[in-house]
Amino acid sequence: MQRRNSLKALLAVAASAAFFTSIAAHADDKVIKVGTISGPDAQIWQVVQKVAKREGLNVKVVEFNDYVQPNAALDAGDLDANSFQHQPYLDSQIKQRGYKLINAGLTYISPLGVYSKKLKSLKDLPQGAKVAVPNDPSNKNRALLLLQTQGVIKLKAGAGTNGNNATPLDVADNPKKIKLVELDAAQLPRTLADVDAAAINTNFALAAGLQPTKDAIALEDVHSPYANLIAVRAKDKDQPWVKKLVAAYQSEEVRQFLKSEFKGSVVPSF
Repeated sequence: MQRRNSLKALLAVAASAAFFTSIAAHADDKVIKVGTISGPDAQIWQVVQKVAKREGLNVKVVEFNDYVQPNAALDAGDLDANSFQHQPYLDSQIKQRGYKLINAGLTYISPLGVYSKKLKSLKDLPQGAKVAVPNDPSNKNRALLLLQTQGVIKLKAGAGTNGNNATPLDVADNPKKIKLVELDAAQLPRTLADVDAAAINTNFALAAGLQPTKDAIALEDVHSPYANLIAVRAKDKDQPWVKKLVAAYQSEEVRQFLKSEFKGSVVPSF
């Protein structure tokens, strides 16, 4: 009788162990759905998927063609993470829509640059120089922050940060009395013959045959607020898979891919 009870106990322990092993295996097999934008972002995530797989993380990439759906899908629980936006855009979405999303880690920046056909450095800007900047609020703010970082202008305290987009009216100090010319972002490369310098987004610069690392006389820092990021729901921030996902993106393999594939138009921010 005692032997029979011992056998039952052993079988119960074995069954329990098998059950918890099954649970653990199921947890390891969880598919992490990451939303991103078709194009370069999706291309980068193909490399991240491979790195993550080696670390035991199964990542599925879901591609979108607009900037609104990925945050809505993440907040609704249809995605586990997304990767397509910078902090100012995420902040604006949280403010407008009440999303409970956070920045889990930085990815890359497509640096806004200042280009010129007349100057080799922003230090050479003459008095009263014309500097063209994008006319949309987000990129205008970005350009003004870059000009401030380069010592060309100084903005009023608090302008250009925490969701407060700066405008030329926020310029508090302008030693060289430069004239800020606001134009459609896509048109800026065409103005280079008519202005002393222009702040141009990378995609428009590349389309015009300009290489950021070679032709820009000033570039955003890789740790600019406009560096892209991986977003997750706030309640998931301490989940082990979040750390693994960010580590996979911020791996040396992905860093080298960004450098070799994009030639300075996409720069690691990690």
